[in-house]
Amino acid sequence: MRKRILCAGIVMMSVARAAEAPQGIAAVAARRVVSPVRIDGMLREPEWHTPPVTAFLQREPDQGQQPTQRTQFWVAYDDANLYVAARMEDAHPDSIIALLSRRDDQTSSDAINIYLDPYHDRKTGYYFSVTAAGSESDGVLFNDDWDDNSWDGVWESAVQRDAGGWTMEMRIPLSQLRFDPARSRDWGINVRRFIGRRNEQDYLAYTPRNESGFVSRFPTLTGLGEVQPPARFELTPYVTARAEYTQHPVGDPFNNGSRYLPGVGADLKLGVTPSLTLDATVNPDFGQVEVDPAVVNLSDVETYYQEKRPFFVEGLSIFNFGNGGANNYWGFNWSAPTLFYSRRIGRAPEGSLPDYEFVDMPLGTHILGAGKLTGKLGGDWNVGVIEAVTKREYADIQFGSARSKVEVEPLTSYSVLRLQRDFNDGRQGFGVLGTLTKRFFADDRLRDELNAEAGVAGFDGWTFLDQDKVYVTTLWVAGSSIRGSRERMLTLQTSSGHYFQRPDLRSARLDSSATSMQGLAARMTLNKQKGAAAFNAAVGVISPGFESGDLGFIWRTNVVNAHVGAGYTWSTPTEYYRSFEIMTALFGSANFDGDVTWAGVWTGLWLELPNYYSMNLTLAYNPSVMNDRRTRGGPVTENPAGRELDFRLATDSRSRTVLQLSTMLYFGGGGTGRSLDASLEVKPSSTLSVSFGPTLERDETDAMWLGSYADPTATATCRNRYLFAHLNQTTVAANLRINWTMSPTLSLQVFVQPLISSGDYSGFKELVRPRSFDFREYGAPGTSIATSASDGTTRYALDPDGAGPLLAYVIDDPDFNIRSLRGNAVLRWEYTPGSTLYLVWTQSRSDYEAIGNFELGRSMDRLVGSHPDNIFMLKLTYWWGQ
Repeated sequence: MRKRILCAGIVMMSVARAAEAPQGIAAVAARRVVSPVRIDGMLREPEWHTPPVTAFLQREPDQGQQPTQRTQFWVAYDDANLYVAARMEDAHPDSIIALLSRRDDQTSSDAINIYLDPYHDRKTGYYFSVTAAGSESDGVLFNDDWDDNSWDGVWESAVQRDAGGWTMEMRIPLSQLRFDPARSRDWGINVRRFIGRRNEQDYLAYTPRNESGFVSRFPTLTGLGEVQPPARFELTPYVTARAEYTQHPVGDPFNNGSRYLPGVGADLKLGVTPSLTLDATVNPDFGQVEVDPAVVNLSDVETYYQEKRPFFVEGLSIFNFGNGGANNYWGFNWSAPTLFYSRRIGRAPEGSLPDYEFVDMPLGTHILGAGKLTGKLGGDWNVGVIEAVTKREYADIQFGSARSKVEVEPLTSYSVLRLQRDFNDGRQGFGVLGTLTKRFFADDRLRDELNAEAGVAGFDGWTFLDQDKVYVTTLWVAGSSIRGSRERMLTLQTSSGHYFQRPDLRSARLDSSATSMQGLAARMTLNKQKGAAAFNAAVGVISPGFESGDLGFIWRTNVVNAHVGAGYTWSTPTEYYRSFEIMTALFGSANFDGDVTWAGVWTGLWLELPNYYSMNLTLAYNPSVMNDRRTRGGPVTENPAGRELDFRLATDSRSRTVLQLSTMLYFGGGGTGRSLDASLEVKPSSTLSVSFGPTLERDETDAMWLGSYADPTATATCRNRYLFAHLNQTTVAANLRINWTMSPTLSLQVFVQPLISSGDYSGFKELVRPRSFDFREYGAPGTSIATSASDGTTRYALDPDGAGPLLAYVIDDPDFNIRSLRGNAVLRWEYTPGSTLYLVWTQSRSDYEAIGNFELGRSMDRLVGSHPDNIFMLKLTYWWGQ
């Protein structure tokens, strides 16, 4: 997760202007401790009675002014640890906001953040944050302005509150940090204090409003000349116990409704050099503690889910591709491929099954082992390497009295390599990223269903165009190569990512004899980093044959996309607003045949009021263009013009009750869309927060895809008939979260997501001619539609010539009513630093009916009455390290 580090520690985007605000201090001296430091928050050690650092300045709300409350800060060290202490004086200690929260959760609590740049490269580093309630968060810094909170170090802190404010002590083992004293004895350091009731942010060195660059502004931390990187070794063994109580077919020999699965494994972290760390895992446990959200996907594009598995999440930012150098990347309908999508590793098996009555299919592909090497090579190169091997998976099937095992996933190797380096104080940089997936088949049947080998290689880089680092241009180029059997390549060419079978496609050719497929993709951007005026432009291409490989994610190919945008930000607070921003852009996309597939003009307004309420309004107009995906591999059709409006309102996040409202309206473009989202968070106490977020969506689609069938008489539509219908879809969903944090190391989190979605199809019709939005409805003169029912299923006979000689095409009623309820409860106890006990309960319910009318009461009754699947899991880890 990438973020900008400014307001409340994290800001999504910055549009910069030069500022002359003074900065607090040039250097901070660390002292060697003379006696052991006890981390209790009491500040009794002699090191904390030496002259402190106090040169803080406000960034918010009064930039460049002296803080309203004094902060004292000290740094010390010994051979194994870095120690930090701070006193946050407060004239009104009863007004300190101290909310308990889970690790890495952001709250409006008073807090102290410590930022470190151990390499002193003015670009990367770490942050450690402690609130007045003792809650901790940490993460890594990269690209000067961004951070990633997925890294979890093993460190400890303590806080105390008294009549003069509050105090904090922190111990960070040097083994948790990467640094190279051979290249630099100095580090970079920064400190931020947040005073919740005023939204005040005090820094040693802040990034002025509308500027960029954070790590590059850090004061120097001196006095660490005697520190040597310790040997880094961490071993975290774990044990798990899992009990599943699930629904199953009557007579299922593989599932009697209950299953018990023990597990044991270990994770290893080893310092190979002072700058390189090896992470290895044996029999890894990748059980998720939070379920994926339920979605109803009627498109031809795969749903993208976030990675939540610790082994892959930690340090993932080093594999970030194509986003270095610039602090802002705009995109308008740009289908940016993700070259490394770690959820491919360990995904569910994808092999087909022969006829069966009962099956026991693995839910995921077991990872035999995985290793990750990250850090710096030669002091200048950022390096990341991942190697993982997944086992050969089998499904047990029974058909009649015969039982057998069927291979559903071959033995597979996944490899990832990332190298990146910058030059000239970050003014230029370049990197490479490569992925390779290789499968070893035992069952030749799978050769026609999965790629034998898939590889992607890419180059990315940037250069600033001026001495003051105002304008930067970035470029990335990637190539892909896929290998497999002729049947597999034919399936890939005709899949939703390529549609080579399109009868009017000119830029690519369907090749049934091919055993490989190659493609290219590239993107170039120009971004203005500083100044109240913003500018951003980009152009990108994805060729028809490009694939992100079996280790990536891609939405679509065959696209040329470009935009140019500009804006202005008024960031100096007034009596009417705290900040005001306006942006506008022109954008468009085309395919390689020259058909414009998306275009428009967009304008956005953002406003933050003096009371910290915020709102934004965006407007867009899309002219009539072509659609090369509506027919799912058929000819191009027209997209009528459309208009969109989005509005969002949010109240002050510091309040005990926080409300957010957003709405979206879309008209034209072949339908209408309306949505209303609300989020209400209530904090009845410092340990408890409850949030509820209902969503209502109403979508009407004039031409929803139903299918196609060959008809030699349909000469106007390439000898195929393409069937559509009017779809009226209603979706109601909600996210309920309860966070009860009993202490900084003990918390209970409950998540519940009900979802009900109904789809009513009507007006069945067929496309009249390509490159149009003209349809002929069945039942009109010369056609007919007949309804029948059997076995509880309604069917429609669609006859394109009525009483003529052509046979009717029969389809099942596509109406649907989907109900889902997912939820889990997670008790997390970090009983010692780095060692954790998890108790997890996950429940899921689902129900389906082939009816299109939306009836909330009926749906809730059926959902509550449905039989649940329950999964209980215990996981115990123990961290041992130095």
